[in-house]
Amino acid sequence: MRIGIEAQRIFRKKKHGMDMVALELIKQLQQLDNINEYFIFVNNTEDLSALPPKDNFKIVEVKQSLYPIWEQYYLPKTIKKYNIELLHCTSNTAPISLKIPLILTLHDIIYLEKWNFTEGTSYQITGNLYRRWNVPKVVKLAKHIITVSDFEKNRISEYFNLNTSQISTAYNGVGNHFKRIDDAEILKSIRDKYNLPSSYFFFLGNTDPKKNVIGVLKALSILKKSGKLYSKLLMLDIDRKYLNDLLKQINDETLIDDIVFCGYVPNIDLPAIYSQANLFLYPSLRESFGIPLLEAMACGVPVITSNTSSMPEVASNAAVYVNPFNADDIANAIFDLDKDKQKQSELITNGLNRVKNFTWKKNAELTIKMYENTLFRN
Repeated sequence: MRIGIEAQRIFRKKKHGMDMVALELIKQLQQLDNINEYFIFVNNTEDLSALPPKDNFKIVEVKQSLYPIWEQYYLPKTIKKYNIELLHCTSNTAPISLKIPLILTLHDIIYLEKWNFTEGTSYQITGNLYRRWNVPKVVKLAKHIITVSDFEKNRISEYFNLNTSQISTAYNGVGNHFKRIDDAEILKSIRDKYNLPSSYFFFLGNTDPKKNVIGVLKALSILKKSGKLYSKLLMLDIDRKYLNDLLKQINDETLIDDIVFCGYVPNIDLPAIYSQANLFLYPSLRESFGIPLLEAMACGVPVITSNTSSMPEVASNAAVYVNPFNADDIANAIFDLDKDKQKQSELITNGLNRVKNFTWKKNAELTIKMYENTLFRN
């Protein structure tokens, strides 16, 4: 088979969620499949070292700055040039004029469930507009849909009135480098590199409203005002002005002194940051999966997360659950878990066991079956 994989952003320097998912999938496909020919369609090659070379995997650079034009015009044109038999689009959207079978990884449909032009950055709003236009069209075109949790599978099925047999759940995995770091030299080098405090709660969010940054800030404010905030909050890759605006909204601008900013952190440095955290906070309003939950578990960090959407499905018995819409609930969970060493130990043990269920190898094995089944049916 000549299989095309849309992986437009896997070689950009600053990789995020879906980029890492596509990259890890392709790495596992390289390990598992020596027979089929793969053509990886990307928009740049600035970090080409992220993927090792292999004879039956060809990187095809299709340069175009605007994503919709790249996907709707240049990608189909290039696919035709390389005689691709099947295309796998990995990041929710796909060309609407394909003449070959399409497998679509639909991570979530959050942008279809609720819409507000005032929430998120201009980049996020533009991206969601494109998805709202594109996804309903390509869902109809796709021979099969892959998503990342049973929760999201059911949401997609209900929203588009699809039979669940048309959708497969392929759980995300966690990179092999995510493990507890105990080496004192490595830990110190990361502390120095990012100016980490001696004691911190780790919160991995961004400006997307679903990440619930404001809920975390309200919880911290509650703890500080009651004299129960004993650690700093560590945040990555978040705009300081955006944060100051949120602090004004909750009338606690002094809380900025209790927050440490790291900027963007390469994936390879994250395990040492997780490993030194007291707790990992992930009280999102809505997630289709939540890979950081697995990363924290693999690094032996106790987790606080939400009792909504996919998070209980992923974390199971390895987390303390909160109502993400209730700042008092988040604050109480932070305070209680931070002083309960026995509960921390229990969660760490459960997390290390839980994370074994999620591997990129399993994800890739299911994906290969989808490729074979799709072409066989056609």
